[in-house]
Amino acid sequence: MLQFFRHSLPRCRYAGPRIALRPPRVSDQAAWMAVRDRSKAFLEPWEPAWPRDALTPGAYRRRLHRVEQEWRSGVGYGFFIVDDGTDDLLGGITLANVRRGVVESANVGYWIAEQHARQGYMSEAIQVLLDFAFCKLNLHRVEAACLVHNEASRNLLLKSGFQLEGRARKYLCIAGRWQDHDTFGILRTDDRPAVPVIES
Repeated sequence: MLQFFRHSLPRCRYAGPRIALRPPRVSDQAAWMAVRDRSKAFLEPWEPAWPRDALTPGAYRRRLHRVEQEWRSGVGYGFFIVDDGTDDLLGGITLANVRRGVVESANVGYWIAEQHARQGYMSEAIQVLLDFAFCKLNLHRVEAACLVHNEASRNLLLKSGFQLEGRARKYLCIAGRWQDHDTFGILRTDDRPAVPVIES
């Protein structure tokens, strides 16, 4: 059972062979700002437009507060992706828009620092997150979307067991423009790569 402490996120960690997923902490502020700053040009084309104060302590506090609210209400679960040995910040991954009842589904979104891209970290992080979604939250389905020209993300999702399901016109406002996205889905019963996960 996830345990909450006053004014904080639950103390939990889900580790694969090389990476671990854990909720962000107040103490991660400097690392988050530094990693995002170094990867700004790499990340901006694939994300909603960054506000002018995107890399400030205030922006981090707002993000952390939103993540805490979503965890508590059960509608979203934001994680940092960290090196399992050093706890260095590699990126982030979120299970968002959790719907219950007849749907039992959620959406996944992710980012990784430029220096850690294309090294297999995100493939592992997605499998650890899917284990959390299907085994911990008992969801039926996880959905994802990527820009139609984002070949790296498309290949990552297909490799991770997602199936291409369609194209959504002007689906998300990315880099300041409404852009078409390809949509993907994976069911709890679908085949996917096996990654051992240790919860602590």
